[in-house]
Order: sequence, then C-alpha cells, then structure tokens
Amino acid sequence: MRLAALFAAMLALVLPAAAMATEEPDYRLITRDGPIEVREYAPMIMAEVVVEGPRRAAGNQGFRPLATYIFGDNTPQAEIAMTAPVTARRRSGQDIAMTAPVTAERGDEGWTVAFIMPAQWTMETLPVPNDPSVTLRQAPATRVAAIRFSGYASDRSVARAEANLAGWLAAQGLTPISEPRYAYYNAPWVPGPLRRNEVMVEIAPD
Repeated sequence: MRLAALFAAMLALVLPAAAMATEEPDYRLITRDGPIEVREYAPMIMAEVVVEGPRRAAGNQGFRPLATYIFGDNTPQAEIAMTAPVTARRRSGQDIAMTAPVTAERGDEGWTVAFIMPAQWTMETLPVPNDPSVTLRQAPATRVAAIRFSGYASDRSVARAEANLAGWLAAQGLTPISEPRYAYYNAPWVPGPLRRNEVMVEIAPD
C-alpha cells in the first residue's frame, strides 16, 4: 500500500493534469528577468532529514524517509498530500535561515533534504514523525532570488545556474544572505527537456 502511494505521488509530478493539482508553496512575484525571479514566500513548515554524501545521492537518500513520513509512518498514521518541489540545501557549521521548495545544503554535516508541508497543516496539527531522523520546522517568511533550468541537474548544470544567478545578483546590486537551495520538481523518469529545477538564494528584503 505504501509503495503504491509513493508511486502515485511520483506519478502526480509527471502527468501534466495531475501536476496542476500538486500544491506548491505560495509566493508573491517581485520581478522576473528571463529564467530568474525574485519572490516573497510566506512562512511554511518543512519536514526535513539530514543525510550525508554527494548532492544527487543525498537527495535520493533523503527522499525515502520523508516520503514514508507523509504516507503514514507517523502518529496517528495520517497521510499528508505530496507537494512540489523537494528541496535540498548544504549544511554548514551554522545554519542560515532560508525557505524555498525539496532542498540540499553542503558542508561537513551533509545535506538537509526537505518536503514543504501543505498549507492546511500547522505545527500543532501535523502528525508526529515515527522516524526520529525526520524533524518538522517552521520556516519564516523570506525573499529569494531563483533561477530556473531544465535537464537532470548535473553538477555542471547546477554550477552554471549558480554562476548565472550570482552574476545577475551582482548586476542588480543584491547580496545573497544564504547558502544556495536546490529545488527539484519532477520524478526521476521525466525527460530532461521537460524537467524543472531551480537554484535559490535568500536576499534581504527592501
């Protein structure tokens, strides 16, 4: 049953009709310049797990306990709707506040991989994870700059997107105040040209 639910959720990220129904976090668009957007996100709750290893392997490793949590490995065995994206951010010695879609963070402590909880839930009403490696966190409202790109999010394409975003920020006189966060919107079998990935960094509000 749990594997069937996991397959259905992944399928929902692939099929266009279903993807339209997959919840994404609300944000207010501040500006758009080609593939780059500046957005303001409302506060959101993240289900997170810390994993070790290279970025792509860490994302796969972190997905499983988070998916197990939302499909009922919790108290009181309640199901939580799948959302997009999955985010990952590098973990450094000291966390820097940041919100976004699943993310990963690099450093000696590995990566933080996260699912964004549907907006209907609160910290008081969300089911408690049975797996102690899964934690719930209330992320504050934040402003981010995000760059969108397609493909399989290889190290090369991620580095190129990061560089392009950094160049754009410098040209705008904006300074990032967080580590990059990586957002993945699709199941593994979606063809490269149809995939949606993003690199995000937090920037200071006006």
